Amino acid sequence: MLTRRFEGSFLGDTARLPPGAVLECKICWHVYDPAEGCEHWQVPPGTAFADLPEDWRCPRCDGARDQFMVIDARGGVGFSGHVVAPEPDAAAQRLNALAAELPKRLEAAFREIHIGQMRGVPLLNETLEVKAVGFRVHEGRVLGMLITPWFMNIVLAPGPGEDWSALVPGTKERIAFPSGDYEFVGANRPETGPYRACSLFSPMFDFTSMLQATETARAALAALFDPANREEGDRSGDIRRAREEAIRGQAQPDAIAPGAGAPRGEVGGVAARSDAPTRRALIFGVGLASDGAATRESAGS
Repeated sequence: MLTRRFEGSFLGDTARLPPGAVLECKICWHVYDPAEGCEHWQVPPGTAFADLPEDWRCPRCDGARDQFMVIDARGGVGFSGHVVAPEPDAAAQRLNALAAELPKRLEAAFREIHIGQMRGVPLLNETLEVKAVGFRVHEGRVLGMLITPWFMNIVLAPGPGEDWSALVPGTKERIAFPSGDYEFVGANRPETGPYRACSLFSPMFDFTSMLQATETARAALAALFDPANREEGDRSGDIRRAREEAIRGQAQPDAIAPGAGAPRGEVGGVAARSDAPTRRALIFGVGLASDGAATRESAGS
């Protein structure tokens, strides 16, 4: 098994970290202190850096864990023991299991839609694939990003203690996040169960690679929880606006314009968007959504 790595002392080996070691992100200077845990990722106090979940990333800038450096080596150099985090209760275990399982179900369902219903549709960016990104526990529910060749959506699913079986597809609800309120649209599929989705991008022709789409998805999730981006009004429009100018600057001259070929009907359950606002706010902190913008889910969410 590969040894987890990080920046700085102890030869970059988390196994050598003292359990109380405090580390700092070298990108945004966010500090991880085991005594406090990580509220954003719902990591309980007393969890050593070495014991963080495999997919844990900086809650402020979404940087990788190996970008953290030791700033306080409490407990002595070379200590190889780990703090044992408290065992989660049964409800927390079910919620964590759902957070791990839902991305697989979403990917399987939308790959089937891609193959069975979307082949040949002009809406598709065939350089992209179906991928679930950054799924995590959030306030008793499961939140993450779903990328397909025809849309990028924030997905919010109920926790084990909630019953969304009566959720009517297409119904809208504004949901509050630290950066503002976002309009989500209901969906209910046999393969995934009920969930709500907030459309960020559709179609996906601005993206020239899967890496670019994935990085944008991670940046969007990080910005969602940044109160510095908060403005009044519905935020679900402007979150789509982040990086538009940067992406357009990298795009090929003959790239298909945003919105071209997007059907107004439903493919796989949700109507496509026709607007194409900028996405500068997500990256540059101008704001994540347009005031009064009507939110329409992208095709297939």
